[in-house]
Amino acid sequence: MIIDLHSHFLPAEWPDLEQRFGTPDWPWMRHTDPDHAMLMMGNRDFRPVYDACWNAERRVEEMDRDGIDIQVISATPILFAYGRPADQAAYCARIFNEAALEICARAPTRLRALAQVPLQDTDLACREASRAMAGGHVGVQIGNHVGERGLDDAGIMTFLHHCAQEDIPLLVHPWDMMTNERMSRYMLPWLVSMPAETQLSILSLILSGAFERLPRSLRICFAHGGGSFPYLLGRVDNAWRNRDIVRVDCPRPPSDYVDRFFVDSAVFDHDALELLVRVMGDTHIMLGSDYPFPLGESPVGGLVRSAPFLEPQARARILGGNAACFLRLPDTR
Repeated sequence: MIIDLHSHFLPAEWPDLEQRFGTPDWPWMRHTDPDHAMLMMGNRDFRPVYDACWNAERRVEEMDRDGIDIQVISATPILFAYGRPADQAAYCARIFNEAALEICARAPTRLRALAQVPLQDTDLACREASRAMAGGHVGVQIGNHVGERGLDDAGIMTFLHHCAQEDIPLLVHPWDMMTNERMSRYMLPWLVSMPAETQLSILSLILSGAFERLPRSLRICFAHGGGSFPYLLGRVDNAWRNRDIVRVDCPRPPSDYVDRFFVDSAVFDHDALELLVRVMGDTHIMLGSDYPFPLGESPVGGLVRSAPFLEPQARARILGGNAACFLRLPDTR
């Protein structure tokens, strides 16, 4: 069974959030024709999209084209509303989580959904995660930070403990990337800051000692191949060995923690995938495409299928076996 763990959706429409809350710069959809739209942030164009975001039939048609059995859909991160009051983010989580289930209901054997939560409020986030799982979601997607709070923040750690206790798998997606004027063009925030954000999140859990305090039952996956982490791990280990300020809260070399989390396969290059497999092992990588966005993989799964260095069992684990276990999916072939 081939499972794409990392794909995104947008509803065709949703309530006017600016009108509801009386504040500007909320996301909305400006449809240009029946099959195409512009995702807006207030008055600003954010991203052109097409109907695979909301049309289950189109999505399944393209899954069949690429040989994908199941796609796991999750919200586009600008829908998180982490910078808004928590009750407003909770409202957004509800409407977008229900929209995800409505899309999945049109292809119930092919589509599964990850929920979003109002991560800025620990109690509300735990409550929505549990509600969503009971309602049919198979896991939760969170952003990699809330303002200045990283994943090792006490409130977010409480949420991670909750997910471990309730057996809720997590996908961590980078968002709200660090940027400045030097990265104002060429999509550099997506090309430079996004991989750095993911590495920062992983290292925040390792170097802070958070993984020492979190139960091993926590199932957590980082998108985009773990960002910069796998390719700079040697540098991090070297810093841990030589600088006590790096290892002060981390009792073991950072490379000892790679069995505590998963990454997806969205690295787009055979050499990068080969190094990723060497660092993470083929049991901790899952197929992820970032479909249906322009920076996503096309055809989905093409990199893993064509990788000459993968043995058949390793290829099968990455293409679907690992995700089936991670999400506790039954074999629906």
